Amino acid sequence: MAKMPFTAARVAAFKCPEGKQQAFLWDEVTPGLGLRATPHGKPAYVFQGLYCGRDVRITIGSPAAWSIKDAQAKARELQRLIDEGKDPRSLKRQAVAAQKEQEAEKVAQAVTVGDVWPEYLEEGKPKRRDAWKPRYLEDLRRMAAPGGEPKKRGTGKTRPGPLWPLLSLRLVDITEDTLKAWQDSEARNSKHQAARALMMFRGFLRWCATRPKYRALVDVDAGRAPALLQDLPSMKRRTDCLEAAQVAGWWTGVEQLSNRTASVYLRALLLTGARREEMAGLKWQDVDFQWRKLTIADKVEATRTIPLTPYLAQLLGTLPRHSEWVFASTRTLKTDTANIKRRERDNTKAGKAAPVGAVATVGASGRMSDPRNSHTKALQGTGIDGLTIHGLRRSFSLLGEAAGAPAGAIAQVMGHKPSATAEGYRPRSVDALRPFLAQIEAHILALAGVQFDEKTEPGRLRVISAP
Repeated sequence: MAKMPFTAARVAAFKCPEGKQQAFLWDEVTPGLGLRATPHGKPAYVFQGLYCGRDVRITIGSPAAWSIKDAQAKARELQRLIDEGKDPRSLKRQAVAAQKEQEAEKVAQAVTVGDVWPEYLEEGKPKRRDAWKPRYLEDLRRMAAPGGEPKKRGTGKTRPGPLWPLLSLRLVDITEDTLKAWQDSEARNSKHQAARALMMFRGFLRWCATRPKYRALVDVDAGRAPALLQDLPSMKRRTDCLEAAQVAGWWTGVEQLSNRTASVYLRALLLTGARREEMAGLKWQDVDFQWRKLTIADKVEATRTIPLTPYLAQLLGTLPRHSEWVFASTRTLKTDTANIKRRERDNTKAGKAAPVGAVATVGASGRMSDPRNSHTKALQGTGIDGLTIHGLRRSFSLLGEAAGAPAGAIAQVMGHKPSATAEGYRPRSVDALRPFLAQIEAHILALAGVQFDEKTEPGRLRVISAP
């Protein structure tokens, strides 16, 4: 191979001859340094040496970026590596890999909680489950919501969720100190909300620790730091419920409520053991008076179907149908009643008469939102203190046991999973549950001092004036 000293003019004028795939110009001054040219590419400095009996060729760079002097120095450096028994190609690959790793780490260090949170909602379902529970998933979204939306009830806009401030932080910045500062800030608004948000965020950290790409970025123990746990409010489980002797007083107080819808709703909770939102979300299409069944939303499953007992059928049959909701809100009842009276006047003028027992569908009023005020009024003067809406669910369970119903039947009606030992994973059909739920209802009614004729059909649905 011909060699000649590299000069700026020779380097600039060097090109690949026609008909050849590549051509080389070798430096006479520096052994192993060459200039390689191809028909279509730009020339580049290369180094070629002998390593372990084999030719080694490494590209140094373009003459536009490397001066002749720098290229000669680089060639001598590469030859020294070979003389030391090192493969320059391996060192170059290691350097490139280290650079890429450093860049990837830099990108990873910039990942925020908000970047990962949507992925957690999509893929972070609990173990041994196919998906999140719908209500818990909605709580996760609500806890991290930015706020600023018009309130569904009342005026103004919603506040950001407790987890919202954490979404802007980098994963690597989630430490005991940052979580403590966040917890102290959120606890000023609500200690229990801050505690629940912390429990949810700990689940997020545990999930991140199981993902290879986030594992090195999170401190999974940050959420379990003693400084955080010692400030958590007491999570003492409530045990409030009706005692047998209190049922009559409670029943009388509820029965005397001026709000008929709330009165029936509260008694329906005690007679079925349903959760507050499950019963509030009941629609008329879910009530089967013919076959005596109720289909209600379920916290664990999508829905569950339970028997419609005789007395509860009587109660529901007396409710007016203001909308699709069984327990409709009474906020628009005055307007609805005025509309109905106007229609009656129009029908009278037109010589028409509404059929007896006809149901008037009125307005677009929503469902009952918060029955706690009505329940508080019902408890006044009864001597029953501290009984919550959820306490009625506990009361159903205890009164059901006292009535002699099997624990598995009670659990199934309430939407609990039956005990594997006691029930052998054998859920009962609606008809199999019917006698047990009727037995519980009869026991509660006996304690309340209520008598009724089971053979009487449910009362005709009618529109009543707002209280």
